[in-house]
Amino acid sequence: MTVVVGTAGHIDHGKTTLLRALTGIDADRLPEERRRGMTIEVGYAHLAFDDGRVVDFVDVPGHEKLVGNMLVGAGEIDAVLLVVAADDGPRAQTVEHLGLLDALGLSHAVVALTKIDVLRGDWGRLAAGREALRALVDRSSLAGSPIVAVSGTTGEGLDELRRELRTLVDRVAGRTGSGQAVSEHPARLAVDRVFSMKGRGTVVTGSLRGGPLEVGDLLDVRPGRWRMRVRELQVHNARVERIEGGGRAALNVVGPGADRLSRGALLTADPAVAVTRRLLVRLHPPFDGAPGAAWPPAANAPLRVFIGTDRADADVGRGRTDGTTLDDGTQVATLRLASPMAVAAGDRLVLRRPAPIGTVAGGVVLDPSSPTGPSRKRMTPERLVALAAAAASDADRGAVAAARLALHGALPSVGRGGWLLASDVADLLGSDAIAIVEAAPAGLGHAELRGDLARGLRRRVAIPIAAAEIVATDLIAGAIAAGHLARDGDLVHLPGRAAAGPSPDMLAAMDRLESLLAVPAPPSLGDAARAAGCPPDGIRALESAGRITRLEDDLAWATSTYRDLEAEALRLARTGPLAPAALRDATGTSRKYVMALLEDFDRRGILRRTQAGHVPGPRAPR
Repeated sequence: MTVVVGTAGHIDHGKTTLLRALTGIDADRLPEERRRGMTIEVGYAHLAFDDGRVVDFVDVPGHEKLVGNMLVGAGEIDAVLLVVAADDGPRAQTVEHLGLLDALGLSHAVVALTKIDVLRGDWGRLAAGREALRALVDRSSLAGSPIVAVSGTTGEGLDELRRELRTLVDRVAGRTGSGQAVSEHPARLAVDRVFSMKGRGTVVTGSLRGGPLEVGDLLDVRPGRWRMRVRELQVHNARVERIEGGGRAALNVVGPGADRLSRGALLTADPAVAVTRRLLVRLHPPFDGAPGAAWPPAANAPLRVFIGTDRADADVGRGRTDGTTLDDGTQVATLRLASPMAVAAGDRLVLRRPAPIGTVAGGVVLDPSSPTGPSRKRMTPERLVALAAAAASDADRGAVAAARLALHGALPSVGRGGWLLASDVADLLGSDAIAIVEAAPAGLGHAELRGDLARGLRRRVAIPIAAAEIVATDLIAGAIAAGHLARDGDLVHLPGRAAAGPSPDMLAAMDRLESLLAVPAPPSLGDAARAAGCPPDGIRALESAGRITRLEDDLAWATSTYRDLEAEALRLARTGPLAPAALRDATGTSRKYVMALLEDFDRRGILRRTQAGHVPGPRAPR
């Protein structure tokens, strides 16, 4: 098993010196770091035990101006080595680092009281320093962590420190209940370094989560829309063919866009990772010994969120449905990001203010894609509390999935295709289907019923048009199989009620409506139906027969006219990229009609939108 341990502590308290004494590796890899005698960037070292278990160290800067770099290292660690100089005691960055670790929710640690050789046997001062350090640490999430007196210069206490680190590995293993952290998830690596090697190309490093990962595997780059292939894997500077997961790793990756990789990117095969600008999070107040801000965080205040190795400007949503306060004083809140981030539920985060600099909150991601559109109405305090309670228990992943579904109302089924509906949404949609058919004595065309249900679904939850149509189709089939509805040919009706054709008066009204819509710029469907005296049954019958084409609730064309407009758009697009203004002028309509037509042509693949304009799409007739 490999556990990733991050160092923390004030500048010049001996973090890098202690790692060098423990591992024989100098984590200060940059010439400027060696010249100045301080860690500027994140550094790395490792310690192997006789039983094959390994500690991968991430050495972070201690200077107050390099807290951002410190968080890059701390964002993907399992445990902590907190370093405090015995001759200096806890200082400003000791407290700030402790606050950041507390914000990240880290609880496994060993505390090293270093430089004891400088005290020259002053055991009273050493005991007083240990006591003060214990009081500080025990106010944080690292409470109860062992404190080891040690010297990186003389080697005193190193054996005891190694024993405590070995015990730390066991504690982390007991938390995960397995040999590797979070191994049930597909591989993901948050990039903290990117560099090029002659003859090999792009190399990225980071702490590998999940797994396994093999040479030749494909990983998605997020945020982004491209894919990398793993050409080579290295662990502790040795080439390997496979990594089971956990620990530090270097990946030599190839593929289009490899030269655009940078710190903060996430390489992953995990479908649960979302690229998002809206997060639903649970926030807790900062460590009481660290400089902080008023609680809870003010809505719309400029903040910065750190997740993994990435960061983004953010603010807390101010809307009535954007969050709630839990019984323990923590907050469920919506974070709105200035730039997209790759995030999964359960990711730890730190929220800081840029000026005056300070930690505002720590927390965890409850939902990487906070509800949007009509689904925001479902963000009631009761549902937010239920999601937070489910997420607080690692044992029941099914409860988390159920709470998310209840919150959104509809969610894609990860890994299985299709969409899932919350029970209340499914029940309402089923009632809608029966009510719509009941209001149509002559029966209702299947396409019209599907369209009505899909539109009703999209008024209640955020779901793409195509997905809503599929869900509606499945629901109609289920209602027919259950005997709630019956079908004769293309007509759907109530069981025991024979489907009848339209009356002569209805047919005449349908003809009048079709005629009114047979123009390039038709009136609204509602106005045209009233003018023609055509009731909703007649509209649905026209749609079922394919005589009118409906793009929106209140926008439709006679199908013959719609086909003429489609042909004209294709003719123009074949001569060069088609701009909306050109189609508007050619058809004598307005931008309202043109944009609706182009969106529909693009959705159907008749046209394809490019930066220069629309061109013939993959489904354009030859």
